[in-house]
Amino acid sequence: MAALVLLRRYSRSSSRKLLSLLALSQQPNTHHYYHSNSNPKHSFDNCYYNSSFSYFNTLGSGLGYRTYTSTSSNSNLKDDDKKEKCELGNNKKKGKVSTWIDLYLPKLVRPYARLARLDKPIGTWLLAWPCFWSITLAASPGHLPDLKMMALFGCGAFLLRGAGCTINDLLDRDIDTKVERTKSRPIASGALTPFQGVSFLGAQLLLGLGILLQLNDYSRILGASSLLLVFSYPLMKRITFWPQAFLGLTFNWGALLGWSAVRGSLDPAVVLPLYLSGVFWTLVYDTIYAHQDKEDDKIVGVKSTALRFGDSTKNWVSGFGIACISSLALSGFNASLGLPYYVFLAAASGQLAWQIWTVDIYSGADCSRKFVSNKWFGAIVFSGILLGRLSS
Repeated sequence: MAALVLLRRYSRSSSRKLLSLLALSQQPNTHHYYHSNSNPKHSFDNCYYNSSFSYFNTLGSGLGYRTYTSTSSNSNLKDDDKKEKCELGNNKKKGKVSTWIDLYLPKLVRPYARLARLDKPIGTWLLAWPCFWSITLAASPGHLPDLKMMALFGCGAFLLRGAGCTINDLLDRDIDTKVERTKSRPIASGALTPFQGVSFLGAQLLLGLGILLQLNDYSRILGASSLLLVFSYPLMKRITFWPQAFLGLTFNWGALLGWSAVRGSLDPAVVLPLYLSGVFWTLVYDTIYAHQDKEDDKIVGVKSTALRFGDSTKNWVSGFGIACISSLALSGFNASLGLPYYVFLAAASGQLAWQIWTVDIYSGADCSRKFVSNKWFGAIVFSGILLGRLSS
């Protein structure tokens, strides 16, 4: 009988402890492994797996069982790795998409990769297509373009686009911190210092120089002269509503350089219409792109064609699109391209018209989609030039 009484008392005592612990579990837990004063919903559920472990550990001790503190499993992961996992979790909760840079590159290299926009290759494509157009136009009738030149210009576009982004971020670091889309860029966010940015720029330009020296003397001078545009473009948004036109002059320099690299000189009847077509094309896609930032641009005080055109944007870019296609047709005619070129040019016209007619300039996501689709416009034109040259 005495044993039965003792058993009942122990059961009632254990039940009271269990109820007390369950009540405590409803209180806010302030002993997370990575405690933060920020909003809990932005801290990867406050790394809940750790607080859960602590809770069950406490529950076990309250019921009179021996408990243990895990040391070896936690020590196997460094604190920085744990924080990085929490940070990736935070990005997912905020809707940010982790890129291959976050997943595969060493942590030290990531800011430089982001500075060069390695995770956004569209800029390289937009810079490379006019080069490829020009090299293919310069090929002899019935022959493929110079593949060595194509490879050199492809690498050059990759490097120069990265260098342009570095220059842009260095000069715009005071503006980027005030614009939602750009405030996380490496220099604006403090992930890299301006000195580190300048050092990285020096390496990019040195590699670009190595490619330029592979070309003939005429092309070396022509290529080096483009640096004036590369360095001045980021400043144009401060002084004119037409920075997109200056970007067009800069981004399409390869339309001149590609021809000279093959032929050793320029043929104005072919390359000038080609160059102008690229400028008009840039005015189309970069005006659409600029609509993503127009509200921030108003606050910061920078200018763009998106602000200049406003609700009349589609009328303006339609005119630029017509000028682009007309210039491409003139260049192809002067280069004596065959019929397939004009078939593909008609298809490219349809792609450009689709962009202009369907873009929602009040939706940043749609503006971004239409902007990225221009890689296909460039590919269609290139295919037309290639087949037109082979059939000429």
